Amino acid sequence: QVQLVESGGGLVQAGGSLRLSCAASGSISSIYAMGWYRQAPGKQREFVARITTAGLTNYVDSVKGRFTISRDNVKKSVFLQMNSLKPEDTGVYYCNALTGFSYWGQGTQVTVSS
Repeated sequence: QVQLVESGGGLVQAGGSLRLSCAASGSISSIYAMGWYRQAPGKQREFVARITTAGLTNYVDSVKGRFTISRDNVKKSVFLQMNSLKPEDTGVYYCNALTGFSYWGQGTQVTVSS
């Protein structure tokens, strides 16, 4: 079992920045990738970014050049630096960890005002 706790969400004006953090606990040695998803009101949850233990990253096209994912392999934490935020980035951001199973955090709200 893996437990994930997100932090760092909040309210920011368009063009601003936020940094999300996710701390993993439990069977963290089996985690091979961690990432972020988001869900806007009335929409399905969508992939945002992922990083593997080897440091390979991928992003959804809409955040490329604005968001940066990073991780602490020892502490099994993952971070999402979000710059140049847009109102369409608003949503609940969920941390995800992959071990062969998929684990989710409770989510943290990000609201970008225009």
